[in-house]
Amino acid sequence: MESLFATAPGFDQPLAVLKHCHDRIRRQLTTLERLPEHLTKNGADEAAQQAALGVLRYFTQAAPLHHDDEEVDLLPLLQTTAASDDQTLLAQLLPVILQQHQEMASLWQELQASLQAIAELRGDTLPATVLHRFNELYYAHMQIEEQQIAPMAARILSAEQLHQLGAAMQTRRGISSSST
Repeated sequence: MESLFATAPGFDQPLAVLKHCHDRIRRQLTTLERLPEHLTKNGADEAAQQAALGVLRYFTQAAPLHHDDEEVDLLPLLQTTAASDDQTLLAQLLPVILQQHQEMASLWQELQASLQAIAELRGDTLPATVLHRFNELYYAHMQIEEQQIAPMAARILSAEQLHQLGAAMQTRRGISSSST
């Protein structure tokens, strides 16, 4: 029987895995966007608690792995491979991407405490300005990666480099190569 659920791409397609992570991030950001209105109408009820727990889980577990995929593996691979216009573009984008990662981590620290309070049913608000900036920054960040970095990687990385990237991502998640 065919599954009705979309399956994640395998690590043999590391760029598709990174895009899949972005799709998951978008779902979490949508939950974050909806949560303040829900809290206003319903307070920190079970639905708010579950939403907060889901967002907490994603941004404390999966998102840091995704950022490491980029900072530790993908971007250095691109730096060693890029030439000419790609090298120039990467030199412009790299500091922006790294700064965005730092700012997102800082904003997350502020959001995390409020989400934890909601998850523990001892709070019912989120800092609106921080939430808005966090979402805005993540969307801008993903746009750069999807419109500039991923196409560059697909164009200039060799099959061996893509395999190396996928293997590193898989190892980072503690998944043995025999599991795929």
